[in-house]
Amino acid sequence: MAERGQDWQQAFLQAHALPPDYLPSALKWFAPVAQLLVEHQGSAGRSILVGVNGSQGSGKTTLSDYLVAHFRAEYDLEALALSLDDFYLTLAERQSLAEHSHPLFLTRGVPGTHDMALLQSTLQALLAGENPAVPRFDKAIDDRRPECDWDQPARPVDIILLEGWCLGAQAVEEDALVAPINALEREQDADGQWRRRVNNVLARPFPELYALVDQWLMLKAPSFDCVYRWRLEQEQKLAAFRSGRGVMSAEGVAQFVQFYQRITEQCLADLPGKVNHLFTLDEARRIESYLAAPGVRL
Repeated sequence: MAERGQDWQQAFLQAHALPPDYLPSALKWFAPVAQLLVEHQGSAGRSILVGVNGSQGSGKTTLSDYLVAHFRAEYDLEALALSLDDFYLTLAERQSLAEHSHPLFLTRGVPGTHDMALLQSTLQALLAGENPAVPRFDKAIDDRRPECDWDQPARPVDIILLEGWCLGAQAVEEDALVAPINALEREQDADGQWRRRVNNVLARPFPELYALVDQWLMLKAPSFDCVYRWRLEQEQKLAAFRSGRGVMSAEGVAQFVQFYQRITEQCLADLPGKVNHLFTLDEARRIESYLAAPGVRL
């Protein structure tokens, strides 16, 4: 049994190009939470949805993939990791949105650039025990993959992990949107139209998505200042797999993260007291602490 555990763990490290010291940390911090989620799923007697929040580069995709592998190997449960990124509008749809709503919507990322109807229908089907095709997005071409390349679950899914940088974010009062917080907002959204429209999407339909979530998990960054460095490291790692295709420069990353700043800072301030499982990270993305909460107020 121990040998089997080592086999899947080593395969996971190799597939994600992770250093060996990732495993002791994962076993210390994530394995106990995995057991709690398994117990929650067993008590519910149905498929459950776990929402995973974390700023860009915080490690939420790796965490979700680790939990999927852990659930399968240690509990023989079918699990599936989804990203909010997989449900971006197509490039053509965002081009139309940029033309008719606001030019900043051409850049994927903020609420308003996702196909929320597709996400909702996919999750509802999975939670109902169906096996729908799951969309995947190709960031190298900045577009959704064709349906023939979507994933198809082999069997009904017991635990679904949905990760996203803005999951859990909620709409704010419009007065809070008036003052720009960075150069992007000052120069390209001087009248606040773009950020008001983003906020309107957080007011609806994001709450309908949140209503499907059984448990919330957060990887909390120390501050937004870490996000640029983490996102740049993430981009450099992706470059090794893409051979330069669709990879951003350091200047491009600095511009890109400004799209995320307002909502990321809001999440860092608001979500820690509202999630079921809170992991606090240091500047090197190491976990400093874990806090469990029995309830959620999203």
